Amino acid sequence: MKKMQTPREFQPTGRRRSGRAQNPEIEDPYMTGKKLAEPSACPGCGAVYRKGRWHWPELPDMSATPVLCAACHRIAEKLPAGILTLSGAYIGVHGDEMMNLINHRAEQEKNEHPMNRVMGVERSADKIVITTTDIHLPRRIGRALNKAHHGKLDMSYDEDAYAVRVNWQRDE
Repeated sequence: MKKMQTPREFQPTGRRRSGRAQNPEIEDPYMTGKKLAEPSACPGCGAVYRKGRWHWPELPDMSATPVLCAACHRIAEKLPAGILTLSGAYIGVHGDEMMNLINHRAEQEKNEHPMNRVMGVERSADKIVITTTDIHLPRRIGRALNKAHHGKLDMSYDEDAYAVRVNWQRDE
């Protein structure tokens, strides 16, 4: 019979499937390292911190302690964790269709994870640049675009910081 590893014995090493090195030292500097008073509510977006994580409330909690959430903090400081760049002539023809997919995926993600949001979108004839408050949303949007529109997808994580750059390109 095989001995099960306990959490203390299991130390993941190597690379994740997404290509990011598993470095436990790198964390989002905008996330607090300690638990917040419960309940806490973000005055910027209305998200509520309960049971150790942020949620979208069904009803506002008037007794909650006001605390700016990590996403609103990033937005206020204009410092994205993720940048998704779409480029190529393909965007000129299919840009609206692509934006519909991007907006749909971003809304899904925001509903499930309040800290994963689009900060801004800059669009031109052959380029779209999307900034996000986390590193997961650009990757998920990039993969959804690649599945639907078959371009070239490249992801690079900053090894020394909590940041990702995702590039999607198609010229045809």
